[in-house]
Amino acid sequence: MAELAKRRLTGIDSLRGIAAMLVVLFHYTTRYDELFHHTAAPFASVPWGHLGVNLFFMISGFVIFMTLEKTRHSMDFVVSRFSRLYPAFWAAVILTFLLTHLLGLPGKLVDGHTALLNLTMLHSFLNVPNVDGVYWTLEVELIFYFWAWLAFRLHLLGRVHLLLAALFVLRLVYFYAETAMHVDLPWQVFRLLILKVIPWFAAGIMVYRLASNYGSVRRDLAVIAGAAALLAIAEGPGLALLLVALCAVLYLAATARLAILDTRVLVWLGTISYTLYLVHENIGWAVIRQLELRGVQPASAIGVALLLALVLASLLTYLVEQPAMRAVRTRYRQHMLARDAAAAAVAKG
Repeated sequence: MAELAKRRLTGIDSLRGIAAMLVVLFHYTTRYDELFHHTAAPFASVPWGHLGVNLFFMISGFVIFMTLEKTRHSMDFVVSRFSRLYPAFWAAVILTFLLTHLLGLPGKLVDGHTALLNLTMLHSFLNVPNVDGVYWTLEVELIFYFWAWLAFRLHLLGRVHLLLAALFVLRLVYFYAETAMHVDLPWQVFRLLILKVIPWFAAGIMVYRLASNYGSVRRDLAVIAGAAALLAIAEGPGLALLLVALCAVLYLAATARLAILDTRVLVWLGTISYTLYLVHENIGWAVIRQLELRGVQPASAIGVALLLALVLASLLTYLVEQPAMRAVRTRYRQHMLARDAAAAAVAKG
């Protein structure tokens, strides 16, 4: 288990960096053109780059179940996720709000009250707009964390195959109700059970189990096959094939069989991937728009926006995310040690 966790620092995190870069390129080429229109055709377009989000969800399934396997107390997991997500997110919300208001971005600006509510990361449940559109995936991640935490609390991780199978069946019920019977089942249930993306999380969980030699290989592969079959039925065979291919890549990365993922650039991209994802979209769009309005060619404007996003992400990672994460986790460990010492003293009484 410790060996697997060590390898994740390069292979799995490098894949996260690649996924982030795919999303960035999609937003700066294809998505920007759809919303604001480049002044000329960019040098290239990445219309499939949004699929990097699917890889993100797979990696989340992998990493969260790896984390839970090493977790003793449920609060350990809560503190771990809070320290990982919130400090960098707070900084990204503030930075995005300030820079987009400074540069201007028609149709994408929000007021200060909305920005403050965004800081909770729960704002979408109150139908509050995002400061940056990419935050929609954070809702999905938080819901997944909650269900994973609850399964841990209820000692159901060993039965995750059954839980996932039930969700697959429910996703099919929704699909056939809509397509065959033209009946709209409750949207909030669909949303809160993340039925749209559950195959990707499930595949990541199973790859973790396979890579760590944990449990039944046959059952793990059956869940991956079920996830692929569900996608083939509900969304098309292309996504099903993509899921299978990404499972293979994720497994090879987890078992240290993709040496290319150990390169410094990819490891660095993996390190800054979370903050890069958070700050790239609206800030990048605002920069591209301002530059193109001043006659800069799209390729150059995209290059400047990408460079700025990488610089901002690096600053947030090394000056905010990592120091805050260390501080929160150190404070928590000190609290737990003090609590245990006090309990031991009382027991000796």
